[in-house]
Amino acid sequence: MTNIYCSQGHQNPSGSKFCLQCGESILEKMGSSGIQAGQTLGDRYVIVRQLGQGGFGRTYLAEDLNRFREPCVLKEFSPQVQTPYVVQKAEELFQREASVLYKLQHPQIPRFRELLKINLQDKESLFLVQDHVAGETYNSLLNTRKQQGLNFTEIEVRQLLQQILPVLTYIHAEGVIHRDISPDNLMLRNADQLPVLIDFGGVKQVAATVSQYYQSGVNSSPTGGTLLGKIGFAPPEQMQTGMVSPHSDLYALAVTSLVLLTGKNPQELLDTSNLTWEWRREVSLSPELGVILDKMLSPKPSDRYQSARQVLDILNPATVYNTPPLQTPVNYSPSQPPVTSAVGTVAVSPAPPPKQPATPNVVTSQPQSTGIWTTTNILIVIVSILASGGLLWWGFNNRSGDMGGVDPGVTLTPTPTDTPTSDSQDNFSKEERERKQRLSDRRQQLSIDRRFYISLINQIFWNRNPSLNGRILTDEPKDEELRAEWDKVAAETLEKLTPISSRSRRQMGTYTSAERDRWKVEVNRRNVSSRALYDLGDAAFLRVFPEQKGKNFIDQPIGQVWHAFVNDKLNAILANSSFQKIVFDPNTTGKTVSGTLEPGNGKVFIAGLAKDQTLEVKLDASSSVLLSIYSPSGKVTFLEDSTQRNVSKTLPETGFYEFVVVSTGSKSVDYSLTVTAENPPEPEPEPTPTEEPTSEPTAEPTQTPIPSQTP
Repeated sequence: MTNIYCSQGHQNPSGSKFCLQCGESILEKMGSSGIQAGQTLGDRYVIVRQLGQGGFGRTYLAEDLNRFREPCVLKEFSPQVQTPYVVQKAEELFQREASVLYKLQHPQIPRFRELLKINLQDKESLFLVQDHVAGETYNSLLNTRKQQGLNFTEIEVRQLLQQILPVLTYIHAEGVIHRDISPDNLMLRNADQLPVLIDFGGVKQVAATVSQYYQSGVNSSPTGGTLLGKIGFAPPEQMQTGMVSPHSDLYALAVTSLVLLTGKNPQELLDTSNLTWEWRREVSLSPELGVILDKMLSPKPSDRYQSARQVLDILNPATVYNTPPLQTPVNYSPSQPPVTSAVGTVAVSPAPPPKQPATPNVVTSQPQSTGIWTTTNILIVIVSILASGGLLWWGFNNRSGDMGGVDPGVTLTPTPTDTPTSDSQDNFSKEERERKQRLSDRRQQLSIDRRFYISLINQIFWNRNPSLNGRILTDEPKDEELRAEWDKVAAETLEKLTPISSRSRRQMGTYTSAERDRWKVEVNRRNVSSRALYDLGDAAFLRVFPEQKGKNFIDQPIGQVWHAFVNDKLNAILANSSFQKIVFDPNTTGKTVSGTLEPGNGKVFIAGLAKDQTLEVKLDASSSVLLSIYSPSGKVTFLEDSTQRNVSKTLPETGFYEFVVVSTGSKSVDYSLTVTAENPPEPEPEPTPTEEPTSEPTAEPTQTPIPSQTP
């Protein structure tokens, strides 16, 4: 059965025209704005919100109930003309394309999950279900740069090429051509700052082919000449004949690079009279990169590079790549095997928010042979990494172990444990080795992913020591004090993470905006706002990380810790341990609730009140307890994180008002909260006139109805 939810999160049976609780029109809203948030499709996918709308249907963010509410994306294809023939052909073609997408298993490609067929409002719809990528498209990043008078640098574009060409090598080896590479279809993933390839053109081609069925009735092959691709990005032969090859994607990638470098549209860079690219008048590049782009953009297909590997080898002559690429996501997943580098370990400085992306560091795959790593080649790779624009911290070669300033998630030879056993640690004293072992043991006891742990400690260490940002850290005695300081930060941080539940700690490094969307849906069903939820999370987080107050940390490693605290507070609200509904006793207009708050804890109270009632709030508690009061719509904030103890207001709307109390103290504190709501007074009766009544009777004064006390 498909449940239907109104905008307030009230559940209704399938087919409901109006919400049974609030009376909101459901079908009308669905028809105008797509599928409602909270609706479940196929008894599996809960819609969180709409992401966008294209020519063939809408795209939704959803949660997969069969995969512990993992975020995913549902791309709808709904033919405007519905005939049995069109629906049948659409399904056949999408099944064919889905089988191609299903076999693509690469960490920088959203994983295809399934093809979902469902009937919505007496209309057949098909949905492609795939993994959700939290990040921004390169087009969005470029627009942000342009507003500041900036474009992407050559270093950043080189980085993009070095990180996306292995993806093209992989898909081309699988016999798949993307067909639609552009800044819109490349995303910079928040979690690891790697580019991700999205929206394969084959899906759009199927949609275009189906459209031809009901326009002309002609059955054209999905692999034939359906013209597809963005004008300016796709090579001329693709736009003219629809035929594609690996070099077609390389052409589009080169155009994408020029757009990022210049901030100009392709049409502004191409001389259409002779099909030559006039990009040099807009940007100055190194001769090497200029030659590479020119060859990728050759108007004659045979003059281009014929494979992504050719371009990659020219960009990185000293790098050896595995084929195929790694099959597991490069992310903070606890099961993620280390990504290897033959020249040592690299810990990068924390990534800035997506709006201002720093160039991510180059991390190569494990070499097939160590014989090529001569002193010269090692120096080449070191220089390449240091020149890539990221602030890199070069560590010692750690086979495993949680070493100060070193990312053990990037190691040469991983071992089953975190015990430091590398020969390069001979310079460590017995005390230091034992200290690092204790840190490793403690991290594992707390179920904290090692790769995320290193990025978190790096961020905190650098924040405390900004002068060391980018400093080379070696295993030599001269850096012993720095390593000891790093270990001290790690030990302190691990203890600060102990209040978080084991489940929430394990998720650190994987929280995304989709998780925050899910939280909002969950608490809204309790008539609690995400704002109130975040108040509880902030109190717990800032108690142990007070230096983060007022900072924009949401997309940094420390932001993952905040997510973990909030996740615990969500569960506390759902379990009613941090949530209570205030219900007035019969024939009363007020209610007092009381309790004890532990340091960093809080509680959300809601009370259903009516417009024009007079609200009186009194809080008896120490100054370490803060009070927030929000209106049902969130448009009015009476108090926010305030030490004020008495409030008197006339209510502007009817609904559930929120009262949030949190403790910022270091000891347990008692509180007593009294909420009183009085109905407005009855209107005064009209005075009796002194004149003689006229021939017509005087109408009796109308009594204004008094709103009933909402429980």
